[in-house]
Amino acid sequence: MREFDYLIFIGRFQPFHNGHLWTLQHALQLADKVIVLCGSARQARTPNHPWTVDDREQLIRMSLSDEVQARVFVVGISDRMYNDQQWLTEVQNLVDRVIAVDNSDVGSRQAQFRIGIVGPPRGAKKGNAEYLDLFPQWQRVEAPELPDVHASRIRHAFFDPDRGDDWPGCAALLPAPVFNWLNAFRAGETFANLQGEYLFVKRYRQSWATAPYPPTFVTVDAVVIHSGHVLLVRRRSAPGKGLWALPGGFVTPDERIKDAVIRELKEETRLKVPAPVLAGSIRASRVFDHPQRSLRGRTITHAFLIELAPTSEGLPKVRGDDESDRAKWMPLFEFNRMEEQLYEDHFYIVNWFLGQV
Repeated sequence: MREFDYLIFIGRFQPFHNGHLWTLQHALQLADKVIVLCGSARQARTPNHPWTVDDREQLIRMSLSDEVQARVFVVGISDRMYNDQQWLTEVQNLVDRVIAVDNSDVGSRQAQFRIGIVGPPRGAKKGNAEYLDLFPQWQRVEAPELPDVHASRIRHAFFDPDRGDDWPGCAALLPAPVFNWLNAFRAGETFANLQGEYLFVKRYRQSWATAPYPPTFVTVDAVVIHSGHVLLVRRRSAPGKGLWALPGGFVTPDERIKDAVIRELKEETRLKVPAPVLAGSIRASRVFDHPQRSLRGRTITHAFLIELAPTSEGLPKVRGDDESDRAKWMPLFEFNRMEEQLYEDHFYIVNWFLGQV
């Protein structure tokens, strides 16, 4: 009899490598079933998030023997970058749902089973293990880490042509079926698009390499709500080419934050509302400063909620500009299904403000 009925294994698996496989195999020795939660499940593809949750489930399953396939559940979980409690609730709900489906004949729930959560040992690299302490109801199981096996190292070798000689060596860091699958992926259009974005970000970061200190960028974003719609623009160029985003941009040295958001909003959408009316319609503001919110580097944004009053004329006219090929009023019910199409953390910013409306 194994020690646990279920062990929970949370990760991004971008890509699934030998370190992940090591932990999963360790979990399978201790538990009858393992529930793998794939993070960033509905985030848009970027060089940091190249593979969908379906891709990652395929990579996980092709790394396992047929005899253990039925003992592993793979479920996607969305990020909740600015609401830890919401993320914790989703983890608990997903685990509860998997257990209920797996035991439908007895209508089981978590309290009836021996459940643990597996991950790196305490004292591991910063950020790799702290999340395990958020689940005191589940016994913590520490799995030894394989040295020098890091997903970021693999992604850099995968996308960077200047490090192309490093890619063959990644075969030692990946399960053989995963390495073969990734080689086939490199031949497709999706890879070419992601590599183009990777190189754009690399050049952008290099342009600031001579600064005396790592730069911190200050931006603004406008969350404009009107009659159950949110105003979005579609990005014309990298990074995030083709993704929907909030109107916004960088603050210039000679302007105040509030002036910057009105200027960027007017420039990017040609919104037919006078600037004083927009300024008077600001209902809330908040700083969003997650350290990994932007590939370009440390970028802190000041976001403003602007609620426009309904009029007999309906939604004000909008159109794109040089940076956005389209501006559109998006119904909120439709927006809530667009997580995979939103730039950076804009989906989470909008949802944070909707909770304040």
